[in-house]
Amino acid sequence: MPAPYVVRSPGPTQDTLGAQNDQDLITIEGAETYDSTGELLLTTVSVAGGPGYPANLVQVVEGWAERSRSVRPVEETFPRDVTQEQSEQESQQEMLSSQETATVAALTELGYDVPATLTIQGAAQDTGADGVVETGDVITTVNGTDVVTYQDLIDELATVTPGDDVVLGVERAGEAVDLTITTQEADGKAILGVFIDPAFDLPVDVSIQIEDIGGPSAGTMFALGIIDRLTPEDEANGAVIAGTGTMSVEGNVGPIGGIQQKLYGAKRDGATWFLAPESNCDEVVGNVPEGLDVVKVSTLDEARDAMVAIGAGEGASLPTCT
Repeated sequence: MPAPYVVRSPGPTQDTLGAQNDQDLITIEGAETYDSTGELLLTTVSVAGGPGYPANLVQVVEGWAERSRSVRPVEETFPRDVTQEQSEQESQQEMLSSQETATVAALTELGYDVPATLTIQGAAQDTGADGVVETGDVITTVNGTDVVTYQDLIDELATVTPGDDVVLGVERAGEAVDLTITTQEADGKAILGVFIDPAFDLPVDVSIQIEDIGGPSAGTMFALGIIDRLTPEDEANGAVIAGTGTMSVEGNVGPIGGIQQKLYGAKRDGATWFLAPESNCDEVVGNVPEGLDVVKVSTLDEARDAMVAIGAGEGASLPTCT
């Protein structure tokens, strides 16, 4: 009998430094790569109860009984009227996007310049950019400083006090145009209030091949895998490190769903360390299986430092969620 619930269980893990179906998960061309003796496990959640996969009463009862699982009303997880095909397409698109942002963040972390064409797709309503920018504008400068990479844009906005005006140089229909925009405040930082579709020109060819896994939450572990492959140091140094978290272009680790199940899946598959988004810490406390140490991270730089410390046997000094 179908039940109107979603049951989350620990899903499979995958070593981003290893292979899937005899093919390296991460393949890199255009730069020297190095082997590692450790493992960097991305973690997943198996879901019963979504579109096309109704949960039955037995699964729901087992979900209530086992600490490694969770049971929630289906409408809390999936929008009404979404089809199985739509859900799968969205999940796959999120996975592809996470691979690209993880690659850009990893290369930037390693000191590469990653040129980008930053095309404006619109403006947030009631912001200083609303009615000023046009769809198709390509950002070229901020306050007279050239913007070649996405990081250039972030760095220039970091020097601006929220609420101040900036002069945004754009290319519009082949002509250079200067636009004056009053910035907004978000998390204490100045933002333009525009939606950007970046097209990156990667200096290193990175290909990520993975099947039967969707969503954006593997971004952090993809980025760490790329960093480990491109550096001569054996960062993990034999340790089995699992983790999760979305990864933004600018290197921020974002929250994900199902972290309780991912903790148990990591422990099941041999991990002794787990890198968790700081913003998920409230869900981590009280749900860590015995024998698994959890480290909180909020940026790729922190995640990289944690990987190095764990490999060096210095993980005990790292910050936790408790």
